[in-house]
Amino acid sequence: MDDQLKIKKATYHLYTFMMSKLISTFGAQVYTFAISFYILQLTGSATSFAMNLICSILPRTLMAPFAGAIIDRYSKKAIVILAQIATTLTIAGLLVYTFTSGLSLAAIYVTTSILSLTSTFSGIAFTSSITGLIDKDRIQKAMSLNQMSISFAAIGSPAIGGLLYGAVSMPVFLVIYMTASSFAVLLESTMNFKLFAKQKEVVEGERKETIMESIKLGISYLRLQPIILIMLWIGLMVNFLFGAFEVGYSYILIEKLKMQSQHFGFTQGAFSVGMLLMSIYFSVRKEVKFPLLVSKRGIIGIGIIMAAVAIPLINSMSYNLVFVFYLVLMFCFGAMIIVINTPLQVMLQKSIDDEYKGRVFSIIETMSMALIPLGMVLYGILYDIFPGQWILLFSAGLLISVVLVLARPAVLRKVHPELAKGTVREEVRVGV
Repeated sequence: MDDQLKIKKATYHLYTFMMSKLISTFGAQVYTFAISFYILQLTGSATSFAMNLICSILPRTLMAPFAGAIIDRYSKKAIVILAQIATTLTIAGLLVYTFTSGLSLAAIYVTTSILSLTSTFSGIAFTSSITGLIDKDRIQKAMSLNQMSISFAAIGSPAIGGLLYGAVSMPVFLVIYMTASSFAVLLESTMNFKLFAKQKEVVEGERKETIMESIKLGISYLRLQPIILIMLWIGLMVNFLFGAFEVGYSYILIEKLKMQSQHFGFTQGAFSVGMLLMSIYFSVRKEVKFPLLVSKRGIIGIGIIMAAVAIPLINSMSYNLVFVFYLVLMFCFGAMIIVINTPLQVMLQKSIDDEYKGRVFSIIETMSMALIPLGMVLYGILYDIFPGQWILLFSAGLLISVVLVLARPAVLRKVHPELAKGTVREEVRVGV
């Protein structure tokens, strides 16, 4: 294919990818909003609500390595489309069940588990296909547009879900999700997932490895990538310690500071706005030269924000000041998430061989989520025993210490040898 035509097709992919993500994410989040409220109103039980979260996290964690091996063996486009169709059919099945037998917790849990599996296959297949869909010069823009679509959905879906919930029945939410998922299938079917992909030469008579052998090969490949191993350890520890924020933020604002529900919702919206604006910035700026260094600074920023959450518990503030304080804090938090994730995602897209992308991204997802359930349970217990401000301050200090050790200057120089040269000092200072 002519290079100019490829670039034109890649531009189509760039915005089709964004629209597909926006539509499917919007439908999923409207559904999640409605189901969460339904479970809490039906049972009034935090345990029932937590069980639905476990049904969402556990299948992803257990199946991600197998999903990665399958994605590397078969057509990524076929897997993305089949996973999206499976999502549509799963919601259709729940809709039929609702009309015939009524909506039940068991049906919701089964549906959540299946949707978790389909999103695992779809998400990893899409992520590992970026370098096949988009030219390398615009990978950062692609990742930024992806984050923008998620941010748009995160801003709009709670507002629309809140307006619709109570005014319409649950089947309406299911129809919205089905419609969004069907549109996503149509958009994905028009994309060429092998436009820029490097094809592996097939040797005649070569035995195709089993799934387990494929996973082992992926792990062996990963062991030879010290940069990714560093990222895995940082991600594992950061996500575990970040449980202090995940559990504590809502608990502190709602239970301790008695913030009104609409104001709490505004602080959540500020998080999405921060993500959106920083995503726009990354979509128009040149590519980051030292991604691990920039991400390290972003994680330190997250640690500072986590510690700052405790300030109103230590120093008394007026209600309005508390609201504005957390509004600004969550905006900065959303921006920092993009500062951490986007440069690393671009680096991974460019450094991992196409034939291993599915397995590597699935292992990264598994590792990043592995300790999240344990962290949530542990911090849930700790918040019932100790004052929240000390838990946040201790965890924030530990988080910053971990990243300073794991991403120390000697490690950064191995990942980015240019940092050892005096000629890049000014570039490091401005974080480009």
